[in-house]
Amino acid sequence: MLLASTDDHLHLKTAHALGYTDVPRDTPYRPSVDVFFQSVVARWTAPAIGLLLTGMGRDGAIGLKAMRTKGYHTIAQDQATSAVYGMPKAAAAVDAAVAILPLPRIADALVVALGAP
Repeated sequence: MLLASTDDHLHLKTAHALGYTDVPRDTPYRPSVDVFFQSVVARWTAPAIGLLLTGMGRDGAIGLKAMRTKGYHTIAQDQATSAVYGMPKAAAAVDAAVAILPLPRIADALVVALGAP
């Protein structure tokens, strides 16, 4: 298991391997979920779901929008259940999320999106 636990960004090095990268170096968010989402768009060939939960700032909005544009299912947490509505709000502002849901409904939405019974 890899966690983005340093200033380096977690990303898909290939369609089947995770790794760390220090590029881009000038992003204000380190590690950045935008970098991860963009690597999914660039390298992942199977269906995917992008999920953006509560958080400060705008990180994730552009990457989630890229995932939606590619045809992946995308979800953002709603304002009422977010501790900080920065990241999901930024995603909503750029129409990055197919669904904006309260936290208690996200797990069921994932099950439905995955086509699980």
